[in-house]
Amino acid sequence: MDTETFKRQFLPLHPRLYRTAFILTGNSRDAEDILQEAYCKLWDKRKELNHIRNPEAFCVTLVKHLCLDLLRSADRERRQEPVDALPLPAEESPEADVIGQDEARQMQQLIDRLPENQRQVIRLRGFNDCSLEEIEEITGLSAVNVRVLLSRARKTIREHYVKLADYERQRIKATY
Repeated sequence: MDTETFKRQFLPLHPRLYRTAFILTGNSRDAEDILQEAYCKLWDKRKELNHIRNPEAFCVTLVKHLCLDLLRSADRERRQEPVDALPLPAEESPEADVIGQDEARQMQQLIDRLPENQRQVIRLRGFNDCSLEEIEEITGLSAVNVRVLLSRARKTIREHYVKLADYERQRIKATY
């Protein structure tokens, strides 16, 4: 495979691969490192890539495996991207921006408390907007397992979010 073919075939996949790496690692620096390593591996194997029927699926799987290797490494400190770094849509007022950022921070904390497999699936579905089939492919889980994990994660988040909201209402009532 020549340079131009490689660029045409694999560089357009960069945004999707980055989102996948970011969701799995929870950190932009790690996601960038994963993508750099993935592209190096792809370039080294470029002569063998002509035989791949679905380059996108191949690349997503490669990124997934690199992320899992990173997550399994014993010396890696778990660095999570702060919620403030995630782009949020602009609201009409500064108060609405603060409330939105606070809710996003609370939601991120609730997601961070989930078990690893639920956290991974909810991030892929919610943040990366992956289909169930894509999540199956990335995680290696069956369709039933993905649905169950999503359901449990959403239920847990909903229950804890309701508790937080009730607590906030009680706290505000007590203040006035």
